[in-house]
Amino acid sequence: MPTYELKVNGETRTLDVSADMPLMWALRDHLDLVGTKYGCGIAQCGSCTVHVDGAAVRSCVLTVDQAQGKEITTIEGLSEDGSHPVQEAWKEVDVPQCGYCQAGQIMTASAFLKDNPNPTEEEIKSAMHGNICRCASYNRILRAVSIAAENMS
Repeated sequence: MPTYELKVNGETRTLDVSADMPLMWALRDHLDLVGTKYGCGIAQCGSCTVHVDGAAVRSCVLTVDQAQGKEITTIEGLSEDGSHPVQEAWKEVDVPQCGYCQAGQIMTASAFLKDNPNPTEEEIKSAMHGNICRCASYNRILRAVSIAAENMS
């Protein structure tokens, strides 16, 4: 098996895995970063969202080979103590019910707000579209992203 070096959460990590292994499984099974969740395996639900070079990417369809040489940030690397403005807004609004999708939701929202710090409600809805919440916490998610945007500006 080939050896890959991935820069994850600011640290270079070496993996001996198959080139076509999805990044999500490498993160979870080989690097013990289990905040990234498996939901659908076809990039439709958003539970596996991480940042790759600052952009929100579905890690279930990105291979280790494709991820090599890129900056990867997982929910564990977003902030050491959960103090990122999006995480703070999530707590303030009490967004999670079951919590399964929340890491992907937070990673999508934080990448979006980095690029659009003053979004409209429609822009937030559009950016978060495709991140499925089985508990239907969409109104709280919308409110939390709005609060995070206000707090970041």
